[in-house]
Amino acid sequence: MFQFKIVSPKKKLSCFLRSVSLNNLLQAPHESRCMEDAKSFNNKISTLIVKRCYSRRLILQFLSINHMLCYAYPALAAPIMPDMNEPEVIRTLKLASGVRIQDIIEGEGPEAHDGDLVEFNYVCRRANGYFVFSTVDQFSGESNPVILPLDENQMIMGLKEVLTGMRVGGKRRALIPPAVGYVNENLKPIPEEFGPRRSLLSHAQEPLVFEVQVLKILSAPNPSEFK
Repeated sequence: MFQFKIVSPKKKLSCFLRSVSLNNLLQAPHESRCMEDAKSFNNKISTLIVKRCYSRRLILQFLSINHMLCYAYPALAAPIMPDMNEPEVIRTLKLASGVRIQDIIEGEGPEAHDGDLVEFNYVCRRANGYFVFSTVDQFSGESNPVILPLDENQMIMGLKEVLTGMRVGGKRRALIPPAVGYVNENLKPIPEEFGPRRSLLSHAQEPLVFEVQVLKILSAPNPSEFK
């Protein structure tokens, strides 16, 4: 067990420690050997006194060995990070019409097909994220879903393509180009109130982003039942 009392400039001390083995200093049995090493350094270090009073661990801490290791090898000082799961990647499907669809929630049960009545909520935004209209009140959370048949003569073509194949509880986000959007004012869905209706139609000539969630799917009636 040793203690160092060094009276010298820091730069000279660091040069001396590079030339003198640390193990030799720590394991030196006598003070005389350390004094000889100091004298061989051209007397640049005035005194070096070794006393057996502290443990080797304290000497290493005094020499800042731990800090030097952490500085030279920061990976040794970094905490071990827990394993992180890779984020789920949402893939985008581009249809021939130019509609881009992202499946957020798949849903359950049978898929919706042409002619089916579908009850759903939706949020409409501009491509830059600007809010246009929603069937769900943003403050109260109350919803006023729409019920429409999957018929391109009644519903905008782009939204029909989005809803086709969806299941109950399913949620999709889609970018609908104007060519398959509100090509005329009679197509739905469209707000009944004058203000939201006017706002939606004013952006009919630009791509619109729809977020839809299917609540119910009512299969189309079989024509043979009416014969």
